Amino acid sequence: MRRLLPLPAEDVDPYDAARPAGDGPLLRINFVVSADGLAADEDGRSGGLGGPGDHDLFRALRAHADGILVGAGTARTEGYGPHRLRADLAARRAADGRDRPAAIVLVTRSLALDLTSEVFTAAVTPTVVVTCAATPAAARAAAARAGVLVVAGEDQVDLPLAVRLLREDHGLAHLLCEGGPRLVQSVLGAGLADELCLTVAPLVLGAEGPRFVGRLPGRVPLDLASVHDQGGELFLRYRIPAARG
Repeated sequence: MRRLLPLPAEDVDPYDAARPAGDGPLLRINFVVSADGLAADEDGRSGGLGGPGDHDLFRALRAHADGILVGAGTARTEGYGPHRLRADLAARRAADGRDRPAAIVLVTRSLALDLTSEVFTAAVTPTVVVTCAATPAAARAAAARAGVLVVAGEDQVDLPLAVRLLREDHGLAHLLCEGGPRLVQSVLGAGLADELCLTVAPLVLGAEGPRFVGRLPGRVPLDLASVHDQGGELFLRYRIPAARG
């Protein structure tokens, strides 16, 4: 991977490129889009847009996180399982003080989950389910047995409260949001994100489809922190100065 900004460098390790600037709480958004701004390929999956460089950075960003925040619908579409680490990334993660994989954190208003899927049954670090109090008590109890249950909000998931509970009650200080677009929209709209890591894939789909974020209550200013590239993919890392997380 090559760094273009802030200082040019060749052969940059993705784990080093993804390293946070400090040790405090952090909420990052990671997303890949086509050059014309689409967030999914012809099969409706974001995973089909990225090449080897994006996949390396995807794994590196996960290796730095305590929890991986994802909408339950996106987890189904993309076939999410538990966080798994290559041996080299596991060793570097452990050296940084994280000796277990990150927790997958599923955000769901409906609690329509397959609790027999691998994201629950094969998880070394228990999967966390974030939902609201309006869901059926029996479904909440089942989710609590399958993983860890966090109830935030009454009729809808209260994301600011959820992030606070994940940090204060469950030790998930560094959260990585992987989408989908509706969750990214909610995270940005609530002012919770500290960074946006955006991969621009070198292709134009020329079709209708989802964007990585929908309508927001206002503009979100971004400060460009770094630019890397590999194989035609462009990796943009922005800081979000207005974050209230």
